Amino acid sequence: MSIFPLSIPAQVKIVEVGPRDGLQNEATPVNANDKIALIEKLTDAGIKYIESGSFVSPKWVPQMATSTEVFEKLNRVKEVTYAALTPNMRGFEAAMAVNANEVAIFGAASESFSQKNINCSIEESLARFTPIITAAKNANVKVRGYVSCVLGCPYEGDIPPEQVAKVAMKLYQMGCYEISLGDTIGVGTPANVTKMIQAVSTHVPMDKLAVHFHDTYGQALTNIYAALQMGITTVDSAIAGLGGCPYAQGASGNVATEDVVYMLNGLGIKTSINFNQLLEAGWFISEKLGKAPISKVSNAYLAKKLADKNS
Repeated sequence: MSIFPLSIPAQVKIVEVGPRDGLQNEATPVNANDKIALIEKLTDAGIKYIESGSFVSPKWVPQMATSTEVFEKLNRVKEVTYAALTPNMRGFEAAMAVNANEVAIFGAASESFSQKNINCSIEESLARFTPIITAAKNANVKVRGYVSCVLGCPYEGDIPPEQVAKVAMKLYQMGCYEISLGDTIGVGTPANVTKMIQAVSTHVPMDKLAVHFHDTYGQALTNIYAALQMGITTVDSAIAGLGGCPYAQGASGNVATEDVVYMLNGLGIKTSINFNQLLEAGWFISEKLGKAPISKVSNAYLAKKLADKNS
């Protein structure tokens, strides 16, 4: 039972995005077998939702070129959702060919970000997803929606909460069962997180919203805590803090799953995740990448582990 029963949820769902959103921003190539091993270690740790790949052009995202092989060779657990990002119909068809459990699509809350990244307006980008949502509905496959730049844009600066709400509402009305609100450049603070969620929740039910915070400015955990107080019960995170921020050289990207789960455990919030196995998964992929985890919690436990071993 949560120690804050009136304002904090008793249970939180973790959406693990490390194998996709995290690894795609890592420069060191990771082969399919190591990705599979990571996903299976995350499954063993009790993660129930894993974004396992992305069906995009390998020319633009070479790290995701092995997604078909990953999905084909995974030892799947029935209770776990293995999802894929599918930005177009070709990607959706590829995801269906390897039996992805769910697919995800994305829109931006910033016109400039949309134009500079995919060369079209927000409205045009969302219209492109209509065939995917129709095909997914016919195949009885759920679609998750992402909204990027919800708290700031590298080109426009601050983004009005009402603009975020408009895009989120559109995705929800199109048929996305859940909308993940992403602070792409990690500039958010609890005050504007609260205002943004207030605005969005007037158009999309709170239980259909998730948060996806980057830790570029070290605010991700406090922003998640603010979101929990608003009633959010689904949090995206990446094992070992995988992935950087392409708009801030050397900055961390996704908030680390280990740090999030440590905080949730401290709050008495249930996640059904084995923390020690989660740490092992993070150490595994960090070793493959040849670098230390971004997670402060992971590094602290690793230092303690090494000290105990040498004592």
